[in-house]
Amino acid sequence: MRHGKKYRASVAKYSKLEPKSFEEAAGLVKELAYAKFDEAVDLALHLNLKKSQSVRDTMVLPHQFSAEKKILVFAKGDKAEEAKAAGALYVGDVDLVEKIKEGWLDFDIAVATPDMMKDVGRLGPILGRRGLMPNPKTQTVTFDIKGAIAELRKGRVEYRSDKTGCVNVSVGKVSMEAAKVSENVRAVMHEIERKRPPDVKGDYIRTATLSSTMGPGVRISTKKELPREGR
Repeated sequence: MRHGKKYRASVAKYSKLEPKSFEEAAGLVKELAYAKFDEAVDLALHLNLKKSQSVRDTMVLPHQFSAEKKILVFAKGDKAEEAKAAGALYVGDVDLVEKIKEGWLDFDIAVATPDMMKDVGRLGPILGRRGLMPNPKTQTVTFDIKGAIAELRKGRVEYRSDKTGCVNVSVGKVSMEAAKVSENVRAVMHEIERKRPPDVKGDYIRTATLSSTMGPGVRISTKKELPREGR
């Protein structure tokens, strides 16, 4: 892949081989960003996982950075009223299922009570490919509607490993203070380390890289920041 002049000029400002601490990496990513918009700051991890293993969960970062999401809740009766009181933008049951089947998708996150999944399941082909399908693994299928909405409004993020053991998650914006981005990075790294399979030998987090949307990647020194790494 041939990179543009601005990207190449950005890369020339630092040593790609020298791993940085969390805060050093966050500061350098801010310095290397060159786009005219407020780029996201993304953390990319390569984990030492077997083909049969995966890591997936959700968490609330210490510092929120994304715009408030449009939350839709599939629920009936008291749970529907709970969703409205908690701040969900759209609340309904079969009526919303039919509306979505007709092509309406003006929401960012969908939550459902377990008793609604028989109907919501019919939306799998529509919501699944857009990453909007409620799922127990991401705590978006739950009777605790109030708690789920509260976490989502705080900026809960989802992370998951792909088939190659890679995890990609946004941890901030270039406009944020480097210290806040660093704290979000640290929170994600410790959460991933907490999910370490017991049979992993050697390094669990093989590589960690921080970058802005358009900018080059900056390697993070995981051994210095995460004492458990490599045990």
